[in-house]
Amino acid sequence: MPTATSTHDILGSPIPAFGRTHPPRARVASDAPLVDLAGDWWFRLSPHSHAPVDFVDPDTAPPPAETIVVPSHWVLPSGGERGVPIYTNIQLPIPLDPPHVPDENPTGDYRREIDLMGWDAPQSLLRFDGVESAFRVWVNGTEVGGSTGSRLMREFDVTGLLREGRNVIAVRVHQWSPGTYLEDQDQWWLPGIFRDVTLLARPAGSLNDVWLQADFDETRGHGVITARIDAPDDAFPVTIRVADAGFEATFADRAALEAAPSVDVGRVEPWSAEEPRLYETSVSAVGETVRLSAGFRTVRIEEDRLLVNGRPVTFRGVNRHEFHHRLGRVFDEEAVRADLLTMKRHNINAIRTSHYPPHPRTLDLCDELGLWVILECDLETHAFFFVDWVGNPSDDPAWREAYLDRMQRTVERDKNHASIVLWSLGNESGTGQNLAAMSAWTSRRDPSRPVHYEGDYTGAYTDVYSRMYPTPHELHTIAGDEGDIFACAPAEAARVRSRPMLMCEYGAALGTGPGGLDWYDEVVDAYPRLHGGFIWEWRDHGLEVAMADGRSFFAYGGDFGEEVHDGNFVIDGLVLSDGIPSPGLVEFAAVSAPVRFSFVDGAIHVRNRAHTLSSAPYRFTISAESPDGLLASEDFALADLPAGGAATVAIPSSITAAHAGTADAWITVTAALRTHAAWAPAGHIVSRAQYAPPRREPLPQPIATPTPVQPGDDLSFRAASFDPATGALTGLLGLDVAGPRLELWRAPTDNDRGKGAGSFELGAPESTPRGLGRIPGEPSDKRWRDRGLHRLRHRVISVTRSESALRVESVVAAADKAPQLRVAYEWRGLDGERPLLLVDVAPSTGWDSSWPRLGVHLTLPRALDRVSWIGAGPDESYPDMAAGAWLGSHQRHIDDLNTMHARPQESGHRADVRRLDLTDASGDGLRIVAGPRRADGHPGFVYSRWSAHEIDAASHPTELPDSVLNHLYLDDAVHGLGSRACGPDVEPRHALWPSARTFSFRFERI
Repeated sequence: MPTATSTHDILGSPIPAFGRTHPPRARVASDAPLVDLAGDWWFRLSPHSHAPVDFVDPDTAPPPAETIVVPSHWVLPSGGERGVPIYTNIQLPIPLDPPHVPDENPTGDYRREIDLMGWDAPQSLLRFDGVESAFRVWVNGTEVGGSTGSRLMREFDVTGLLREGRNVIAVRVHQWSPGTYLEDQDQWWLPGIFRDVTLLARPAGSLNDVWLQADFDETRGHGVITARIDAPDDAFPVTIRVADAGFEATFADRAALEAAPSVDVGRVEPWSAEEPRLYETSVSAVGETVRLSAGFRTVRIEEDRLLVNGRPVTFRGVNRHEFHHRLGRVFDEEAVRADLLTMKRHNINAIRTSHYPPHPRTLDLCDELGLWVILECDLETHAFFFVDWVGNPSDDPAWREAYLDRMQRTVERDKNHASIVLWSLGNESGTGQNLAAMSAWTSRRDPSRPVHYEGDYTGAYTDVYSRMYPTPHELHTIAGDEGDIFACAPAEAARVRSRPMLMCEYGAALGTGPGGLDWYDEVVDAYPRLHGGFIWEWRDHGLEVAMADGRSFFAYGGDFGEEVHDGNFVIDGLVLSDGIPSPGLVEFAAVSAPVRFSFVDGAIHVRNRAHTLSSAPYRFTISAESPDGLLASEDFALADLPAGGAATVAIPSSITAAHAGTADAWITVTAALRTHAAWAPAGHIVSRAQYAPPRREPLPQPIATPTPVQPGDDLSFRAASFDPATGALTGLLGLDVAGPRLELWRAPTDNDRGKGAGSFELGAPESTPRGLGRIPGEPSDKRWRDRGLHRLRHRVISVTRSESALRVESVVAAADKAPQLRVAYEWRGLDGERPLLLVDVAPSTGWDSSWPRLGVHLTLPRALDRVSWIGAGPDESYPDMAAGAWLGSHQRHIDDLNTMHARPQESGHRADVRRLDLTDASGDGLRIVAGPRRADGHPGFVYSRWSAHEIDAASHPTELPDSVLNHLYLDDAVHGLGSRACGPDVEPRHALWPSARTFSFRFERI
């Protein structure tokens, strides 16, 4: 029955709703009549919550106002006339004064008139799929009720309030409410009616609620439906049909249904993320038929393993906020489908819906395309971290109803989706009795799915053990049988070790990176108890802002003049704000490949890491290649390797011979789709591996009898010319090339800055989850700046020459710092057409920090904008982000070489380079060939319109200066990336520590 509660309670107490609220139920497709209320609504915005309620009377015209499209956010587009978006991670934009909110509470009034002709329903429901943050509703002047829970469905019973003909629906939306304290997610605050509003007719004999729990009996291969149908007596008989399975069952009355709640459907194909077989199913009653897509699958925990259809599942997933760079959280089905297809093509198999349920159609698409889903409740109280969780609603009985209401609406709406394999209570809300109550209710209501919550560190009330941002070292401890576990006494540690473990967040993808994903993958592969995890996160959340000059940029926290914000921490995705994949996504695809190759003793070891699929869908190819092109290629046969299986295949003799007979050759093996899939075309490569033997060339001998250069000497050679005072280039092979200058600096990445809500330092006693404290240890950016690496100064010691060679010796150091480097730039073959630059670097004692890079910086004419190279590519590669790049011949325009992040930073490095061509539109330019070096392997390069220092100085791409020259960094080595923006620092083996180094490059004109 409707409840009678003061309308003011929605802003003054923790109650989740008041008025004529309808019990939560499943959202399924129905043939019952409905009216979609999307479109133009009358709209008025007030700066506070006490504006007069003068817009609800159906017989009185509302005051003059504007119109707004529903669904939308009233702060978008972000012109500022209706307020601005606000980005925060942990902190709140309002005082921490629960459950109260300030009087300065932007309030939007909405009104819509509709004509109802022939509306003759015994019951009518008004459904809101998403309103931020709290709202009140009137129908024809009568207040219906109010609700909180921004990303949750709420239905109101408006029976008896509608009339034939003209009707008026009015809604008042408050930006801040008690619900705000429960929705402190890492996100933009975007008020308004941002999801669908629908008027539903409920015919006589209709179905109140339908839940078909579709299980799979893996021992018999049968589907089993447990029908939980809520319907009045006049709805019977009720018939369930699964046409593709040839199944139909009719229940004459409620007693018949209750007598046989579980029915055997017969043989079916199970649903999984890899083979998402769906069966179109209907439930027909006297007055209504509903349709849903049933996927038969069973989720259970056996000891410390999470099983789906009897097989362990490994999540290679992403966290996904609901976001569009222009629309905010308004649902765009075409964009969402494109996102999910991009995920599938990059070997992503799972989504955690951080930190609330998405639009229901998103889950339909996950069912259809195949993705494991952890569905998360709309709950986060992170701001209470700042007061040591004192007053946290999670442990306050006054908030218990609100917590349970949110979980109930989450489960009831989406319980029919096969893709959902775990329920999650929420995120970063501390711990307490209300979370335990949510878990207990969920387990009673749906024992078929385990319950997840990362904040349950001791495993007191959840079914799986979850952590965010553990180091791989900590994963070893958790997965092993000994060692301390964070926040656990010995008995509690034993309990959590008895459960499946997953990482609900890891590999923070802010800016360039993340690095070290292969490190995590190795550990997960090593321990059956570990079930993978979810990258933070899928998409950058930059809001597109148009500038007066026609350019646009992606705005982040602070760009709208917010009083409280968290900067660019919202730019943290594997795809950019407009959906363009980043190199980090390519890296994730390589690390997460369902087929894993390795080269062992002249053979290829193949491991099928899939959950369900055999190797049958793939075509396997092996080839031998060299800098001059393809040498040989063959498909190779592989028996139908089952999921979890492995095999060893001999490398064909033709490939072995071609590889052995050619210097600097390599072997490539791939697995590609044989035929078209629903998510990718035939030929799409899902896995690749390469083998290239190490390369070592002897360094040239020192120059014989060099002669000192005098200030007035002419240093013009056939190949190059130099300034006699400094030895710097003034021209190279007829091109305007300047340099080289030793460079240690790079524009710090977000991971270099390490300023997220929790940083980690390798070697610290124990890693700490995000938001629970910060491990001591400075981020790389601070260490590098403190040591002056961004302000190096150069002092020439000597310039000497011989007939065809030039040697320049310099000392490089930072202002106010003692450590220095002795650098020699030695040019050979200056009388010919292929001069060689040899760089020798010797650091002094006293260096106590890593270096960002070690290389030389040259400037080249702007017209040299076509780039081709033989080496790793086509995307970026760094020491700990190299799996997604492969050896080959690659081409890019200079403007496509570097990832233009919303906050400019280091990007674009290509490693393992044999040859680099920089040309203009006519094909004229410069060829650079990697020469001998002290270390094994090959060097790398970065080529950009801007210098590292110019990129470092800019907060947005639109702030970069007009480009006059192109900047080339030829690197002998670079520092790794890590994920310290919100995770571990760079793994020690991928850090660049000071050492003596020698490297060289040969230049040619083309």
